[in-house]
Amino acid sequence: MADPIYHGKPITMFYWGDDAGAKAVAANLARDLGFDPVDAGPLTNARVLEPLSVLWIWLAMHGGMDRKFALTLVKQ
Repeated sequence: MADPIYHGKPITMFYWGDDAGAKAVAANLARDLGFDPVDAGPLTNARVLEPLSVLWIWLAMHGGMDRKFALTLVKQ
């Protein structure tokens, strides 16, 4: 998270919430830190972050990826 720019492009920072004002603050903070903020819907959707985190940890610890990678959303 210290360097959210990979190959010249910002990596994805998902955010969830039920309060539009709080979501706007979260998006602006993520953008100000250099991430590409993506609204992932209501707070109930936040539960999907845990499996992504487990995947990242497995890849870092057992998949030979070390810790210098990010999962990101590619838009066309």
